[in-house]
Amino acid sequence: MDDICRKIRSEILNVSNKSGHGHIPTSFSIVEMLTAVYQTMRHDPKRPDMPERDLFVLSKGHASLGFYCTLAAHGYFSFEDVYEFGGFDSRFGCHPDRTKVPGVEASTGSLGHGIGIAVGMALAAKIAGTKRKVYTLIGDGESNEGSVWEAVMVAVNTRLDNLTVLYDNNQSQGRCLPIGNPAERFTAFGCDVSEVHGHDLAAIKQALAKPTDRVRILVCNTVKGYGCETLSENVYEWHRRAPKPDELTKLQGELHAGAI
Repeated sequence: MDDICRKIRSEILNVSNKSGHGHIPTSFSIVEMLTAVYQTMRHDPKRPDMPERDLFVLSKGHASLGFYCTLAAHGYFSFEDVYEFGGFDSRFGCHPDRTKVPGVEASTGSLGHGIGIAVGMALAAKIAGTKRKVYTLIGDGESNEGSVWEAVMVAVNTRLDNLTVLYDNNQSQGRCLPIGNPAERFTAFGCDVSEVHGHDLAAIKQALAKPTDRVRILVCNTVKGYGCETLSENVYEWHRRAPKPDELTKLQGELHAGAI
């Protein structure tokens, strides 16, 4: 595991323990995807409103803790700031708020909405004649929403080659309505699709750098709770709860096992 990704996961655990909030397994599954995007796109944490910046939208807003810790790792604010996560009158809500947190471009949480916002941003950038790129991260469970596929159809129809959609294929809907062969489905819609190991930072960055003339989809095969066996083998138990002190010690031990 890349050091920065391990650090982000470690802080996710610390913040969740301190705050009593956080969807840890789903936040863990997106760390490499988020890190790859922020190591690829044009942005400046010292100037989060830089006019020519690229844009990122976290469509699966319930994974906000992973998003905040990734922003902290890339200099938007300190990890200590995020320790107020979920508290009364905190900037760092359990869903991201674009009016409160530097680096957050869209307030999200209602599943299926973020990708539509991202399509609108990408279309606006095209109309304005800018070179801005737009990235959005959606969940596989979220993709049961019809609005996701409507947004993809609009993006393909308007030829948004400046839009990249990262699909977190972490099997979150295994007990309900799983989407089989997502790469095949996105290809059928007319997208340029790559399928990658969702925890291989270098592979994701390589896929992001590949030229395209169509809407880009990265189907990232991931594991909920990746990095901690206790989480990945008990994802339903850990769906919406924070670790107690003894559990935090155990999880941190699993995360750092074998690290140099």
